[in-house]
Amino acid sequence: MWSGKYVRSPLVRSLFANMLSESESAAMETQEWYRCSPDLLGESVQPLFVQSHLDSGTKAFLKRSVEKSGWLFTQLYHSLASTILSPLVSRTSINGFLGRGSMFVFSAEQFQRLLRISPEWKAERLLDLGAGDGGVTEVMGGHFTEVYATEVSLPMKWHLQRRNYKVLGIDEWQQTGFQYDVVSCLNLLDRCDDPLLLLRDIRRSLVPNTGRLILAAVLPFQPYVEVGGRWQRPKERLKVKGKTWEEQVTELTNEVFRTVGFEVEVVTRLPYLCEGDMYNDYYVLDDAVFVLKASEDGSESAH
Repeated sequence: MWSGKYVRSPLVRSLFANMLSESESAAMETQEWYRCSPDLLGESVQPLFVQSHLDSGTKAFLKRSVEKSGWLFTQLYHSLASTILSPLVSRTSINGFLGRGSMFVFSAEQFQRLLRISPEWKAERLLDLGAGDGGVTEVMGGHFTEVYATEVSLPMKWHLQRRNYKVLGIDEWQQTGFQYDVVSCLNLLDRCDDPLLLLRDIRRSLVPNTGRLILAAVLPFQPYVEVGGRWQRPKERLKVKGKTWEEQVTELTNEVFRTVGFEVEVVTRLPYLCEGDMYNDYYVLDDAVFVLKASEDGSESAH
């Protein structure tokens, strides 16, 4: 392992110390991405928590992000184009036009661990709601014969079609006449107008008994809807009580999901990563990722 112990030059020694402190700081930061205090979760939620870690798939995404953020002329072009387009179109569509801002929620190994499936496991249909450019869809897609996706942004729809995913309208996926083995709803609950209706529609769209919803939510939960280049409050604002990550996970599990007829099988904490720009190598938010199944009694709570 490299050490700065025998470096004689004070300047080089100082630079070396800074490099080491930066790498130690980065290591501490990545540990924080996965930190949870299980004893702060509600009693019924504690046994459902699964500890996640920085793995090779996540490291590969971070490495690509760091490399891209160093492409100076590309980043300057992106910055200029973004400034010109932002009053006219949404940030999502700008990213779609420029082919930047890919997201990362979980690696293939983390997805398999959460769903408790093997690398060889196969099912019929996946539906990825609000799929963006399809980067996260691709992590899941190899397990399914048919992959369906929804997306509001036209440039993002082009990316999905190029990947040969079947793009459905946002009012079409609930009425196809068939059901899905897995529905993914990743960081969409806080960006839609009617989150409880969305959850009820998903529940009805899952294959009975075996169907699963994998849902990611940024915490603290702060719902806003993007319209054009502007953000506004959703029509139905879902209020999630609690100040800490653990308190909000418990509230979502016991109040929100149960209300619409879901029960949590597994929950973990993961970083929601986005490719960076000329200012940052990458951006990160705190995600709670849940695997949900329809409640066994088949009914919604009377809350």
